[in-house]
Amino acid sequence: MRQKGQNIMKWDKYTIATTTAAEDIISAMLGELGIQGVEIENYVPLTEEEAGGMFIDFPPELPADDGTSRVSFYLDAAQDAKDLLEQVRAALEEEKQYLDIGSGVITKEQTEDADWMNNWKQFFQSFTIGDILIKPTWESLKTEDQDRILIEIDPGISFGTGKHETTRLCIRQLQKYMQLLRETKTSSDKDGLRVLDAGCGSGILSIVALKLGAAHVTGIDIDENCIVSSRENMQVNHLDESLWNFYCGNLIEDPSMQQREGNGGYDLITANILADVIIPMAPALYQCLGPEGILITSGIIDFKEQEVHKALTDTGFFILETNYDGEWVNITAQKPK
Repeated sequence: MRQKGQNIMKWDKYTIATTTAAEDIISAMLGELGIQGVEIENYVPLTEEEAGGMFIDFPPELPADDGTSRVSFYLDAAQDAKDLLEQVRAALEEEKQYLDIGSGVITKEQTEDADWMNNWKQFFQSFTIGDILIKPTWESLKTEDQDRILIEIDPGISFGTGKHETTRLCIRQLQKYMQLLRETKTSSDKDGLRVLDAGCGSGILSIVALKLGAAHVTGIDIDENCIVSSRENMQVNHLDESLWNFYCGNLIEDPSMQQREGNGGYDLITANILADVIIPMAPALYQCLGPEGILITSGIIDFKEQEVHKALTDTGFFILETNYDGEWVNITAQKPK
């Protein structure tokens, strides 16, 4: 019940008519434009795992999956959205060159006082990747999980619960290569392993790196909301401020950031972004890594794999391995000695 005198906030809901094949790409594209709180509707049947995690006895009967999808986002009705919508339309036109996005038509409707920023929480539940448990802050820790490496996350208004395929790919690679780097570090390396999280989102990969033994992490992102969420999640996980730094900025375009980070001081970099960002960022990432440093990339849709592969090798990286999860790709590379 609304309290007397409480203001009613109005939201404009914009819905993009697209395809299930394109919904993840469009969601990521919207995130790159600073749009958060994406909502996806389709007729794809739930897997047994997904259905098991929902508190319902009988899942709803949906029409047959026809390949269509609706990707929606919300903006404050008082906001002048003209320029942002033009950017969305231009980005959709660009995606049409590579992918069937359906009609791409954007429709608008108005809703009021919707708690869309919090309603998604019912779908984010604890899960494991190897011996790592990723748990939302609002869930209690189960007795059987007390011996796992615990990471608590409240994505807030930034993207990144860790459950997306791209993040899972990165976490698996972090588990592998953090162990390898720890084994090859000499006793003279007094500062320990230093990690750069390029496109830090909610800070989940930064937290994983610290939990796996990194001495220090630096996170960068173009979205100030991501910096806020990352810092908050560090505090939630009781990680001392001396262990991390987070900066808002663009590594591709910002000379001061390139100078600060590009001194070859990092042992490992994670870049869970988009292929179209990784490609132009490759030279800057190369400068940030020390000799034999490891680069873990993801956020790469499968049809962009070869473009990213070429950009990394042209920059001087040696490709160590390529991994897949659904339509998403991880490329792990190394800077030569």
